[in-house]
Amino acid sequence: MNVTRRGVLAATALGREPVDLPTRRLTRVRYAPIATIIAALLSLASSAPVLAGTFVYVSNAEDGDIGMYTLQADGSLQPGQRFKAAKLVMPMAVSPDKRFLTAAVRSKPFQAYSYSIDKSSGILNLVGTGTLAESYPYIALDRSGRFLLGASYGANQVGVNPVGADGRVGEPLQVIPTGRNAHSIRTDNTNRFVFVPHLGTDQVFQFLFDERSGRLSANTPPVLQLKQGTGPRHLIVSPDNRFVYLLNELTGMVTTLSLDPNAGTLKELDSVSVLPPDTKLVPGVPRGAVGTPGANQAPRNTDNDIWASDLHLTPNGRLLYAAERTSSTLGAFRVDTASGKLTYLGSTPTEKQPRGFNIDPTGRFVVVSGEQSDMISSYAIDAETGALKPIGRYPTGKGANWVEIVAFE
Repeated sequence: MNVTRRGVLAATALGREPVDLPTRRLTRVRYAPIATIIAALLSLASSAPVLAGTFVYVSNAEDGDIGMYTLQADGSLQPGQRFKAAKLVMPMAVSPDKRFLTAAVRSKPFQAYSYSIDKSSGILNLVGTGTLAESYPYIALDRSGRFLLGASYGANQVGVNPVGADGRVGEPLQVIPTGRNAHSIRTDNTNRFVFVPHLGTDQVFQFLFDERSGRLSANTPPVLQLKQGTGPRHLIVSPDNRFVYLLNELTGMVTTLSLDPNAGTLKELDSVSVLPPDTKLVPGVPRGAVGTPGANQAPRNTDNDIWASDLHLTPNGRLLYAAERTSSTLGAFRVDTASGKLTYLGSTPTEKQPRGFNIDPTGRFVVVSGEQSDMISSYAIDAETGALKPIGRYPTGKGANWVEIVAFE
């Protein structure tokens, strides 16, 4: 069939009157659309936005740096760059708008390192350092991102620093002496109340928070008293702001606390162990502060002491995980979101001495670090059973202890 005949048939198929045209012109008509389509596709490809990713940051205390990893769609990690901080860089916090990561250094001079986060690559760029009042084992940003809250285990105090629009941490705004061994600090979801577990006095301090000035003041009552020897360490607030879950370092119990939404006070409801019923571990005793002589040592053999460290909820609030360092395990719990009650599901072996871990924003994966391991692990979460399925292990620095995960859409 000649070219003219093809053109007649094509025109007829399109419902048009066939027109006799020169072969040369038909050839142009036939090939021009293909070239146009290719050009259009190339233009779209070059102008399409780069797909954003999910990035994992791990602070390596002994190496004095922060490692970056890219979390893949299957939960595996792609190791990336490491960013310099200083010896004993430990707790980290990400700003609510995900523009900045702040890390606290627990060696003198005590400083907060602020980094901007490149949302396309995850790369951290140091924007500045700020003075901290003391060595902070835990830092958190308030819900506005304008204030950095810190708790000092060794100095028995809490502090507040302002944070500028550029992510830089300013000079201390407020320092408050508290009970013995303040171990963490967090706001509730309304940004009106702040809670501080104190391991040495078995108390949770209760503060009112003024988000305009950044200042803390004692609530009434100022403390929630727990049973002696409990050792409250870290806490997390439920998504609906009705409950606070408190991990107790010395007993390995996770305590459910109800939160009064008007008064901002806590009430103890129930406790469940992070360890299996047949555990041979026994309640521990308080240990020395990091960076001091005898750090992490107690005045007796601690090989069989319970030594719980960290806890996190899945974003939907239905599963809770808590780490225990002596057994190097991660305990899983089902959460009754109506009552706050926890049900122990089981434990998963993980990296040696897991001090920190985190759950990605989709609630599908967990990343765990171990202070005595040169690897970190990622796991897939079974949403029905809470079971953790190992995905992979990846190299990290020395003294890996804190994990933050940032996702960009």
